[in-house]
Amino acid sequence: MRSPGHRIAPVTASALAVAVIAVSSSAPLIAFAAAPALAVAFWRNAGAVIALSPIALGPRRAEVRDAIRGGRRREGLFCLLAGLALAAHFATWMPSVQLGSVATATALVATQPVWQGLIAAVQGRHPSAAGWAGIGLAVAGAAWATGADVGVSGQAVLADVLALLGAMAAAVYTALGERARSALSTTTYTWICYGTCALVLLAVCLVSGTDLGGYDGRTWAAILALVAGAQLLGHSMFNYALQHTSATTVSVLILLEVPGAALLAWAWLGQAPRANALPGLALLLAGVAVVILGAARASRVVVPVLE
Repeated sequence: MRSPGHRIAPVTASALAVAVIAVSSSAPLIAFAAAPALAVAFWRNAGAVIALSPIALGPRRAEVRDAIRGGRRREGLFCLLAGLALAAHFATWMPSVQLGSVATATALVATQPVWQGLIAAVQGRHPSAAGWAGIGLAVAGAAWATGADVGVSGQAVLADVLALLGAMAAAVYTALGERARSALSTTTYTWICYGTCALVLLAVCLVSGTDLGGYDGRTWAAILALVAGAQLLGHSMFNYALQHTSATTVSVLILLEVPGAALLAWAWLGQAPRANALPGLALLLAGVAVVILGAARASRVVVPVLE
């Protein structure tokens, strides 16, 4: 793994800047879209599957077949399980954005590395002392931010709980994806995973009677922007950057999504961050950064790019 302190080339820095902006736009676009959160989640995954299909069913066709019914069925199973976890992530986090504050929802879902560290501890890979300290800081920050929302409304608290559940589901998704990626390419893994996620969300939408169409042009534009931006461009640029800089650097820079999303929501949607929640959000982000840096000293960092 490259040293976190090495100098980043201009092209890589540009790629990281584009990626951060792309993922920062996710929560504001979800809040802007005049469509049910579950439907938006379905369409962004379905759109990504459509975009990836020419590669998955072309150059990667043999590998996809191998993952479904060939010698890599074990990894294919992990793709399916990761898709289920990703569906749980989107089904909890995306409604939290529409129910509460963009700034708080984005910060709480950024606790994913904290839950990742706890999963590693259950698996016998215990976090370092710095990792445990970061987990403590992040939990304290999350409690502070959620406690600040108690005085706002029950809906705001529900949004915070959903965002935390989304972060937990994202950690499970990443842990499963790590197992699948050990033998499969990014395209094959994401195509199967996103496809599974889209099918699960489609079933949920149909059972719950969620409208999947009839939106205005601005909402469809927001959904397309989600697919092209956060779902495809953000992932691609972060993956490119990982070839030229350390996973630790990328992981820490992903945290810039939180202030980025908050600023976009403030400027575009008029959602000013709640002042009494800001200290908790700052403490939360500091804790997550400590967790990432602590994990980097012991092992490879898995970079979360979900929003």
